[in-house]
Amino acid sequence: MSLERCPWCTGDPLYRQYHDTEWGVPCFDDLVLFEFLLLESAQAGLAWITILRKRQDYRRAFAGFDPEKVARFNSKSIERLLADSGIVRNRLKIEAAISNARLFLGVREQYGSFANYFWQFTDGQPIKNHWRSPDQVPATTPLSDQISKDMKQRGFKFFGSTICYAHMQATGMVNDHLLQCFRHNECGVFQAGLPPA
Repeated sequence: MSLERCPWCTGDPLYRQYHDTEWGVPCFDDLVLFEFLLLESAQAGLAWITILRKRQDYRRAFAGFDPEKVARFNSKSIERLLADSGIVRNRLKIEAAISNARLFLGVREQYGSFANYFWQFTDGQPIKNHWRSPDQVPATTPLSDQISKDMKQRGFKFFGSTICYAHMQATGMVNDHLLQCFRHNECGVFQAGLPPA
């Protein structure tokens, strides 16, 4: 008997693996949150599968998604990245990734961790939705508008409300697995709550 999944992940093994193991799992790990921040901003205007296929190239090109290392990238680094065929060679997105890394570190310093900042918007608890159809899943919500606005005011780029909501879905702030998907309940059992400061 085959497992029922969200329709968007069928047809590609990489998508299926991502859906089955990562998407919707509440994440409080700053390094993973930074990885998705970088990847989601790179995705703007593109299909997520495009970025998933380039994920390992991004990991190599962006110092293993270490925000401290990425924050130290300079103009020479930007030229190197623009010549890297493994990633999306968009100067604005590359510059934003570096700038966002510096801002990420600033938020982490202010709040103790980026997770503390990010998850404060839901009091450390994931939002469990109960969608039955892909048509019901929103692209943005008032909460993604709020978080995106706050991050934009801090200077983050390529993090509009749609990208923000995708980030919330990816890191489990919202559980948007359809009710009939086997991952809906699995992601719902993860114990949420911010780690001790």
